[in-house]
Amino acid sequence: MAAIAEGVAFTRDLVNEPANVLTTDDFAARLAAMQELGLEVEILEEDELAKLGMGALLAVGQGSVSPSKVVVMRWNGGGDEAPLALVGKGVVFDTGGISLKPAGGMEDMTMDMGGAGTVAGTMRALALRRARANVVGLVGLVENMPSGNATRPGDVVRSMKGDTIEVINTDAEGRLVLADVMWYAQERFKPSGMIDLATLTGAIIVALGHEHTGVFSNEDGFAEALLAAAQAEGEGAWRLPMGEAYDKVLKSRVADMRNVGTGREGGSITAAQFLQRFVQEGTPWIHLDIAGTASLKSDWALGPKGATGWGVMALNRLVADRYEG
Repeated sequence: MAAIAEGVAFTRDLVNEPANVLTTDDFAARLAAMQELGLEVEILEEDELAKLGMGALLAVGQGSVSPSKVVVMRWNGGGDEAPLALVGKGVVFDTGGISLKPAGGMEDMTMDMGGAGTVAGTMRALALRRARANVVGLVGLVENMPSGNATRPGDVVRSMKGDTIEVINTDAEGRLVLADVMWYAQERFKPSGMIDLATLTGAIIVALGHEHTGVFSNEDGFAEALLAAAQAEGEGAWRLPMGEAYDKVLKSRVADMRNVGTGREGGSITAAQFLQRFVQEGTPWIHLDIAGTASLKSDWALGPKGATGWGVMALNRLVADRYEG
């Protein structure tokens, strides 16, 4: 229990930090320090990301003076089996870029790295309790800022997969980060399953409020295991539908896809449909939209207002129930 509590606290501390403290450099350094717990930690810098072809991720951070990074954390506590991959969106601050957000409430965007925070806290908990499983955590760390070098609406970027993406709204940046990190995770580690976490859409808050994380998946058994783990830990989660009909709004005239749909309808679902395009055939996958659950404005049952650490307990239990033994 102490290991799990420390993982949750680590996530909360990361998510609560202001963006002038938790820069991409600082975030990466805090993750590198977990090597002393037995994690293997690797930091990929911008030149290497460019060589890998991560044009979508790099497009998000190119307007910021803070360098974009991908941090890979590996826990090898199992045998020779393929690892479970956890992928986190780590936008340390999100202005919306050129598609600038309204000023009111923008200060809350210090929590837009909540997915990466949960991945980091989960990896910390697994290392501290010496989990008997193989798990790799990958986080894309960027800052989304407006500047003379920022990505513009209408720009077309090329993902690591090779697909081109028309950027309609630079505030739909998290899915660009995840697309490249998810593809890299599959290409390099051939995981037995992949779970991504992101404060991805305001639409999920409209749908589920702050009580439940939105769950999307391409495999029923995998989703049911995650939902059972979340329920056992008292962390709210609710599965939403996916389907080809939602893909139509992502059609682009000039690229393989748009980064947002043509309307507001089903915004969290169309975001999940976008991400599914970067899931390789045969990879069990879950997308967790934690926009409503990563941070709260009032005290709640398990803690004070602010960062919740949602997902550390659920993911730890999922690993224990499904991958250890």
